[in-house]
Parts: sequence; structure tokens; C-alpha cells
Amino acid sequence: MVQKRSPTWSDVKAKLAEFGRNGLLGLVKDLYGASKDNQAFLHARFGLGADVLKPYKTKLDRWLSPDVLKNQNVSVSKAKNVITDYQNAIGRPEELAELMVFYCERASDFSNAFGFADEAYFNALVRMFQRALKISSTLQSDQRDALLDRLDAVRSISHNFGYGVGDEMDILLVEHKDDA
Repeated sequence: MVQKRSPTWSDVKAKLAEFGRNGLLGLVKDLYGASKDNQAFLHARFGLGADVLKPYKTKLDRWLSPDVLKNQNVSVSKAKNVITDYQNAIGRPEELAELMVFYCERASDFSNAFGFADEAYFNALVRMFQRALKISSTLQSDQRDALLDRLDAVRSISHNFGYGVGDEMDILLVEHKDDA
């Protein structure tokens, strides 16, 4: 028995080459209708809608600050995938920085409000804080300063958590200022 290999992008690309304009439009329409994720991707890619970040923020909120009354769980990996999904859609630095700062705010607010203390969650928060600092520093001063102020508020709240989260953020902020 001959085993078939898994299809690759090259296989898909070869099939797409057979499509005409109407066929490609039909395919994109079908993909658009297939899932909210595809819709968010296309809206972000083409800059459509009033707030292309809204669906990404909604997902971040779900995975970083779940509804405890509905017994929802936290998922750092799914939250990080939201950031990756946006990067793959368009990844504008100012919007990417906004999503990263929002991630930090939601994670720190949830931990602070509910006393949620999970080392892996906190490690991911510190790593996202560091990434947000780096990308924010590449922006124009008005955008950068506003995002850095929000990150400073996250840092301040994070001193309530233990695990050295606030201390680590203090160090990252000092290093960031030294590099600037």
C-alpha cells in the first residue's frame, strides 16, 4: 500500500493556478463565509470596518479574562495564537503593539481582580510585556508614550501578584529605558 503524503502549499498553489478570476472570488467568498476567523483575517488584511482589532481583542479577553461564572478556562496558548493570527493578517506595528498591551492589561486585570495566580500565566505575561515594550519603542512618540504609560500601569498592578512578576517588569522597563 502506498501512503499519500500530506498536501503542502505547493499542491494548493498548483490547484489555484487552474482557477480563473471568478473561481478565485468564489473560493474567497466561501472561505469568508466559513468562519469568523477568516472574516477577521480578511477585514484586517484589507483594513475594512471601524475597528479591525475588535475581534482580536474579544478573543484575547475570552482567553485571558474568562467568565468565571460560566466556568470558562484560561488559555495562554490560545491568547498568543490571537496575536499570531493578527500578525499573519496584516501585522501593522502600531496595531500589533496595541494588541500586545491589551493582552498585558487583560491578563493583569484578571489576575488582580480574581487572585488568579498561575506561574505559566505570569511567565507568558512577562514575555508579552517585554515584546510590547520592544514594539512600542519603534512607534512615533505620541503612540509610544501612550502605550508605555499603559504598560507602566500593568507593571504597577503586577506587584500584587507575587512570583516576582512586578520585579521582573521593573527590570524590563529599566532595561528598555537604558536602550532608548
